[in-house]
Amino acid sequence: MLENEIPVILSPEQQPSSELLAEYIELAMKDSVFKELCDGTHFAEIPGFQGAWANADTLEDCRREMKEVLEDWILLGIKLGHPIPVVGSIDLTARKKTA
Repeated sequence: MLENEIPVILSPEQQPSSELLAEYIELAMKDSVFKELCDGTHFAEIPGFQGAWANADTLEDCRREMKEVLEDWILLGIKLGHPIPVVGSIDLTARKKTA
């Protein structure tokens, strides 16, 4: 969690298993695009994950920050009912239960 960040609290029905979430993040990170900026810092984004990006002094810090940002982006998206991109065969989009 980043400094001054408010944690996203999901209900038990909304929360993907930690193993599934970790697998999803690892697969999504394979599509990350990293760039070294003219000031020497590193920037990362993942196509299809609008608004999820990271910027850090080193490539490794940027990679670590991108993973944290992606996890928060996913959990907030689930909480708000936003569609989450399917990665590999993993679909995390919350489904409404029908009676």
